[in-house]
Amino acid sequence: MQRKILLTILDGVGIGELPDAKKYGDEGSNTLANCANAVGNLTIPNLQKLGIGNIVPIKNVPDEKNPLGNFGKLAEVSSGKDSTTGHWEIAGAISEKDFPYYTKNGFPKTLLDSFLKETDCKGYLGNKAASGTEIIKELGEEHQRTGFPIVYTSADSVFQIAAHEETIPLERLYEICKLTREKVCVSEHAVGRIIARPFIGTIGNYSRTTNRRDFALLPPKKTLLNCFQEQNIKTIGIGKIGDLFSEQGLDEVIHTKSNLQGIEKTISECKKNQDGFIFSNLVDFDQLYGHRRNPQGFAKSLEEFDLQLPNILASLNDNDWFFVTGDHGNDPTFRHTDHTREYIPVLCFSKNGKHGVNIGTRSSFADLGKTIGRLFGLNGTSLNIDGTSFHELISL
Repeated sequence: MQRKILLTILDGVGIGELPDAKKYGDEGSNTLANCANAVGNLTIPNLQKLGIGNIVPIKNVPDEKNPLGNFGKLAEVSSGKDSTTGHWEIAGAISEKDFPYYTKNGFPKTLLDSFLKETDCKGYLGNKAASGTEIIKELGEEHQRTGFPIVYTSADSVFQIAAHEETIPLERLYEICKLTREKVCVSEHAVGRIIARPFIGTIGNYSRTTNRRDFALLPPKKTLLNCFQEQNIKTIGIGKIGDLFSEQGLDEVIHTKSNLQGIEKTISECKKNQDGFIFSNLVDFDQLYGHRRNPQGFAKSLEEFDLQLPNILASLNDNDWFFVTGDHGNDPTFRHTDHTREYIPVLCFSKNGKHGVNIGTRSSFADLGKTIGRLFGLNGTSLNIDGTSFHELISL
C-alpha cells in the first residue's frame, strides 16, 4: 500500500510548562495560551477544527465537540530545550547527555585559539552571550572595519558566528562554520549547533538575512530517518531539517527561507510523491517572533499557517497522514528571550484514520516518531528507536 506521511514542526510552539520547567527558570510559560491571551483575538479556525483547543484552554480557540483530527501533547525527556534535541527526540533519539553551555563567561581562550588556527581567521569580536540583533548593533561597525567575525552564544548550546555579507561572503562564512563544527567545537566543547548568522545594511541600520545555516552534531543514536532509509522508504527534509540532522537519513534536502516557502515546498513534494516521509520545519515562529518577544507577530504567523492548512490537507491521499507539532517552547510573552521548557502539542489527521481521539499526555517526544514508523509498517528490529507508539489509538 502506497502511503506518505507529512510531519510539520512549528518551531518554538509549546503548549505549557513541563514539570521540570523550574530547573530552567521557565515556570508559567505556555507559548500558545499566553500568546493568545496577549493578542486577545487569535484566529486559527483550521487548527481549531483539528483539535488544538481541546489540548489546553486557549483564548478565542474553543474546543471542538467533534474534532477532525486527533490531539494531545508530548513531554520532553532529553535535557535542554532547543531545536536539536527536540527534533532528535521526535525522531526517536532521546539524548541522555546534555550539551556544554557558555552563558556566564563566553568561550574559553583555548577554544577561541583553536577557532583562529583552524579557520584562518585573523581575529574575532564578541565572545559573550547576547541577543543576535543587539550584538550586530554593538559590533557591526568594528566587524566591517576589521573583517573579524562576531562570535557569541546564548542560553542554548550554540557557537554563533555573525558576519556582514559584504565583509565575509556567505560561502566563506559557511566554510568557517563547517570548520568550527568539524575541528573546533569537538570533545568537551561539542556544542549542539554552530550557527551562521549573516547580516546586511549600514551602520545603525543592520538586519539579519534569511541565509542562516545551522551545523548540528550527529544524533547520538539511530533515528526514524535511518530506519526509513534501511527499509527504502524515501525521506525528504524541508527547512532546517537537513541542518539539524547533518543531512543523515535524508534522501533529499530542501532549504527554505520562510514559513510560506516551507509550506509551499511541503505541498509541492506531497503532490509529487505518492509515498515516503516528508519532514518539514517552519522556523519563523521561533526566529522572528519568539526570541523577539513579539506575540502579535507570533500570532500573525500562526494565522498565516492556519490559512494554508486546508491546502496541506487537500494534498493528502486517502491513506496518507499529516502530523503537526512543535519542538520546544518560545513563549513570546515571557520574561527572558530564550526558549522555554514546555510540552509540545500534537495533532494528526488521515482521511482513513480515526477522528477526535484524545491521545493524552505522552511521556516522550519520541512517541511521535515511533508512531509514524508503525504507520509505515515498521516494527521490531526495523524500528529500533526510542518511544512508545500510539498508532493503535488513531488507526482504523
